[in-house]
Amino acid sequence: MSPVTATGATPAERLEQYRRELIGYCYRMLGSIHEAEDAVQATMLRAGDPAERMVSLESVRLAFIAALQHLTPRQRAVLILRDVLRWRAAEVAVLLETSVDAVNSALRRARAALAAVDRDSAPSPPTADDRELLVAYIDAFERSDVDALVRLLRDDAILEMPPFELWMQGPDDIRRWLLAVDAFGQELLTPVNANGSLAVAVYRTQAPGAPPTAFSVQVLDTIAGRISAIHVFLEPALFELFGLPVDPVS
Repeated sequence: MSPVTATGATPAERLEQYRRELIGYCYRMLGSIHEAEDAVQATMLRAGDPAERMVSLESVRLAFIAALQHLTPRQRAVLILRDVLRWRAAEVAVLLETSVDAVNSALRRARAALAAVDRDSAPSPPTADDRELLVAYIDAFERSDVDALVRLLRDDAILEMPPFELWMQGPDDIRRWLLAVDAFGQELLTPVNANGSLAVAVYRTQAPGAPPTAFSVQVLDTIAGRISAIHVFLEPALFELFGLPVDPVS
């Protein structure tokens, strides 16, 4: 039986308030909304003190950002399952259909990669200027102005679409990709807060005359007033995490 705190709530019950945020974190690492929900549920079933589970959120946030940019998909999955959700190596091996030795090896490589990251260059929490940057980003999309959007990017900015292999760096490559996929003129962007990071929920009209429907969530990292990374998640189920409808006109 779970212990009851002075407030009358068990640790598991207190941890429940973090479910949406934890699922968001796990999705960014695992690239699957279903796996993220399963991982969070498994963790909550084992819960102790939620304060212990949520220690040093800023360090965890920076680790996630670094992981998204520097780790392979397998390393990302191992890192969150072992170091954040506290799964045993054997449990991770079963989930990922690999060996315990392979899990431990991937974890060592992931930790080494994170240790090499310069945290002073990692994105800081959003400021008022960052939010103005988000307004400019949305405005560029609404006006179908790719040049205006590209001017918001750092020279080393990246664009990725986990869990897919798509990854590119630099304004020129990002500009070419945006034009190639015809990313403008069909979308409605709504600003959201993704675990402390700037983000937009994107509704897209799939056919002429059709209403817009949930398409993607774009999470933006910023450094010194410029966009350093665009993480695109093509998962309509994520809209529920932000309390948004899949079909905004229904």
